[in-house]
Parts: sequence; C-alpha cells; structure tokens
Amino acid sequence: MAESDTSHLLVVSHSQTGGTRRLVEAAVAGARADEIEQVEVRWRPALDAGPDDLRWADAVILGTPENFGYMSGGLKDFFDRSYYAVVEETRGLPYALIVKGRHDDGSGATRSVRRITTGLGWKEVQPPLIVIGDLEGEHLQQATELGQTIAAGLELGLW
Repeated sequence: MAESDTSHLLVVSHSQTGGTRRLVEAAVAGARADEIEQVEVRWRPALDAGPDDLRWADAVILGTPENFGYMSGGLKDFFDRSYYAVVEETRGLPYALIVKGRHDDGSGATRSVRRITTGLGWKEVQPPLIVIGDLEGEHLQQATELGQTIAAGLELGLW
C-alpha cells in the first residue's frame, strides 16, 4: 500500500471503437463509488501510461479490445515501454482485466495479457471480464462491480 492511508488504483486502457472505453468508464465509476473512501483512482490511456504510473499503483485494472486474437496495440505498447523498467519493482501487483471483443471469445487477448503479467509477477485477483458482441446493461453493471471489487479489496487490505 502507498505510504499514506490512501491506496492507489491505476486503470490503463485502450479503445478504438468505444466499447472497451464504456466498460472501463463503468469500472472507474465503480472504483470511485461513494462507499470507497481511501482509494485514489488514476485512469490513463495506454498510450500515455508508463512506468511511473505503475510505481504509483497499489493495483491495476487493464482494459483492452481483442484485436486479431490479441490485446490491442496500445496496451501492448504500454507493456513494451514499461516491462523492463518495473519488472523488479511491481512483483505481486494485484490486477484485473477487462476484454471487449466483437467476434472472438476473448481468450486470445486474455492469454496475451496473462503472458506478460506472469512475467511481471503480477497477481490476478479477479477473473477477467470478457464481453463479446454488443454491450448491454448487464455488461456495464459487471464492469462497475469489477471496479468496485478491486477498489474495495484495496481499501480493506485484501490485496
């Protein structure tokens, strides 16, 4: 946890067509729920986020579309620029993943992210939220709950 009583939740995402963005917006709203008082949320586009954001974070939510059975190029770029800079500093970092796909089942993007987070030594603390096809209210509610769960877990010291 950070030096103060406030924990830091970093949200890093990339979205081309807006579906991933809507899911991540819902997750951020959940993480910022009124009931959660001791968690600061920082949301960064993947192309702008970097090692200093990860050093600040006590947990991370990653959001990506599934592109050609892989994570987005934007999220991959974030990992490419950050991996070696933080690999020894962020071991054990709790994270959760949101994947938005159109036609694939989300497994390719999930596998590609897990390969990298495994190398970093991060700990997946929530099953990935994978949404395929059109977004519906229930998907946004699931994303809200994911954000709230990660933030509440931070606040309670569960991870």
